[in-house]
Amino acid sequence: MRIGIAQVNSSVGDIENNTVLITNTISRGREQNLDLIIFPELVLCGYPPDDLLYRPSLYDKIGRALNTIINASMGIQLLLGYPRNVNGKIYNSCVFIQNGNLITHYDKILLPNYGVFDEKRYFTEGSTPCLIDLNGIRTALTICEDLWSDLPIQMAANAGAKLIISINSSPFHINKPAERIGALKARFHESNLPIIYVNSVGGQDELVFDGASMVMDNMGEIIFRAPNFEEGLYVFETHSENSGSLSFKVPPNLPINDIEEQTIYQALVLAVRDYVRKNRFNGVIIGLSGGIDSALVACIAVDALGKENVNVLLMPSRHTSEMSNADALLLAKNLGISTNTISIEGPYKAFIDELAPVFRELPVDTTEENIQARCRGVLLMAVSNKMHKLVLTTGNKSEMSVGYATLYGDMAGGFSPLKDVSKLQVYRLCKWKNTISNVIPVRIIERPPSAELRPDQKDSDSLPPYEILDPILELYIEQDQNPGQIINAGYNRDDVLRVIKLVNQNEYKRRQSAPGVKISRKAFGRERRYPITSGYREE
Repeated sequence: MRIGIAQVNSSVGDIENNTVLITNTISRGREQNLDLIIFPELVLCGYPPDDLLYRPSLYDKIGRALNTIINASMGIQLLLGYPRNVNGKIYNSCVFIQNGNLITHYDKILLPNYGVFDEKRYFTEGSTPCLIDLNGIRTALTICEDLWSDLPIQMAANAGAKLIISINSSPFHINKPAERIGALKARFHESNLPIIYVNSVGGQDELVFDGASMVMDNMGEIIFRAPNFEEGLYVFETHSENSGSLSFKVPPNLPINDIEEQTIYQALVLAVRDYVRKNRFNGVIIGLSGGIDSALVACIAVDALGKENVNVLLMPSRHTSEMSNADALLLAKNLGISTNTISIEGPYKAFIDELAPVFRELPVDTTEENIQARCRGVLLMAVSNKMHKLVLTTGNKSEMSVGYATLYGDMAGGFSPLKDVSKLQVYRLCKWKNTISNVIPVRIIERPPSAELRPDQKDSDSLPPYEILDPILELYIEQDQNPGQIINAGYNRDDVLRVIKLVNQNEYKRRQSAPGVKISRKAFGRERRYPITSGYREE
């Protein structure tokens, strides 16, 4: 049996274009004499559809799309995911289509309700395994979370399955590919059944899906793995042996890059590309400061969209060093992107002059720093409106964690590529990027970070060094450790309590920040939902 893994990038809610994507893939599969094409979980509506699942018209569109796909399936077999509405109950389903006929459905049994997942809000649990005949191979169907538990697999094995096919929309985070391999191996040891694992690829708001579809043989070995973050139709063969087991003939593995910096960078590039493309923006605009964060965002944007679709503004103030301006211009030249320079001195002075009667006899403080950042935000948004380009914000996770950002200033924008990337990761990504293409001036990487909103300012004036700050943030935010545990891990008590206080009191800022892609185990946004108004305090 010739099988095609359709590692495709569908769009949430765009049923019509998703149908075209599917039918075009079917045509390609027919040209390659495929017997079966396997598509990802909820490919027809995109994942996650969230409250679109409550729209009655969604199911009218899906019904028409299914008819189109069924009509396109003559001479071929298909497995694909879609939401199935049965008398008001919604199921996360996999449909088996064969030679122009809808044969059967499998309904997902285990519905994840943790992290970024909220499936119990929408779907009804399935209850029974589903075995289908694929060219004489008795095959069990599973969907994503089903593969992370032994129950559905044991049910399938007990029902006489010889093969497991799992369709998935499994979002990426650091180390997720290795975790999936571990889950597949655990399920194999429980069932001794080979597994075909098909995953979606693409960016969807805060999530990015990495593909990395896999085939595990009847010895429990991963014998094929599709590339990370790339669409494709990947073809292999399976044969029934006289012993009743299956053998596989797979294409040579393409080089798989599991370098952490490279996979993170690929995730950020794909997330930016799809957010811009799927929301139909003409390109992006970035405030380029000469600092390391905006340098990395500019590199990501160019790799995602092409240099012709990236514009940058330099917005120097009285506190901006010549070094910063020079480094920003050199980076732009290295990337081949156009620049415009607009000084914020005039707008800033106008604000200060107008506020002088109100601020009379009040000391200078961070208010004046924030006005500078907000002048820049106004300029960026004006260019965005006029040119119909999306503003990419440049703040990182470390800053957003502790509120080291200005509302309506450097936080102004439509998408935040580094929202889940810590400052130390920013440095590692920039150094890695320069090993691939030496575009970031070394001085940007080596100089002490500064917001340059007052004379001789450094981030370390307001925050612990990032070598201390970032590990504390990871322990508190991503691992949910309490202050005592973090202190016992060797961190200074005052630093720990100060950082935790900053995290807790800045939820209001994070709630108003632009969406950004998740790459860690726990990102701000749909995954970490804390109240803004709260009397809770850590002991």
